[in-house]
Amino acid sequence: MARTGPVPGTTEATGETYPLIDKLSHYLPLSPLEVSFLRDIHGSQRHFDRHRDIIAQGRPYRSVFILCSGFVWRYKILPDGKRQLLSFALPGDLIGFPAVFFENAVNATGSLSDVVVATVPFAALYDLFARFPRVGIALYWMAAREAAIYGERIVDIGRRSAYERLAHLILELLTRLRIAGLADELSYVLPLTQELIADVLGLSGPHVSRMLRSMREEGLVTIEDHRLTVLDLASLTQLAGFDGDYLARSRIPGLL
Repeated sequence: MARTGPVPGTTEATGETYPLIDKLSHYLPLSPLEVSFLRDIHGSQRHFDRHRDIIAQGRPYRSVFILCSGFVWRYKILPDGKRQLLSFALPGDLIGFPAVFFENAVNATGSLSDVVVATVPFAALYDLFARFPRVGIALYWMAAREAAIYGERIVDIGRRSAYERLAHLILELLTRLRIAGLADELSYVLPLTQELIADVLGLSGPHVSRMLRSMREEGLVTIEDHRLTVLDLASLTQLAGFDGDYLARSRIPGLL
């Protein structure tokens, strides 16, 4: 259904967008004071070129970041130099949120594309929790959704076959990008290389390539010019055992 009024996270006069405001507005109706505060914390913005670290693993930092545009990835570097991709962040996501509980960054976060982030010092985050507890609850709700995504990665490695993992990731990306307004009903520009897909799924690049070829031959998906299109949603959903409820944005019950 099309919106009939201004988007909560958009300032029509300037064209500025505030994806975190738009995301939080799905969880609760934001008051003018809450919206004003959230716009203010978007004020200090930085641009990162693609393939740059935003947060360096093992180093201290004193802020979180709101992803305003572009795509980022969270990953872990092991002592032997091996890398494990943990998750992806889309516009409106908070980057580095777990760091408020640790002295140094336990993981790294880097840019997959050119990105713009808003820097939110810990002090401003603490002020938000103190002054606007409803928004703090909504951020907690967001964190629960992210934890559910991590849970699916554990299920991938532990119980899903390689083919099922890939199908599940394709549908998860479709759902997340569609919710964020960055995908069509059944297609999206794939923000990941085959190497990164292999990394997040615990597979090899050649194996991912072979599986994507099989999916094309079976009429499940196509990829042209980095755009992935799901051709048979029902079959792909059945193959993956995909249930997107863990990604849904819904009103927080009992919060007015």
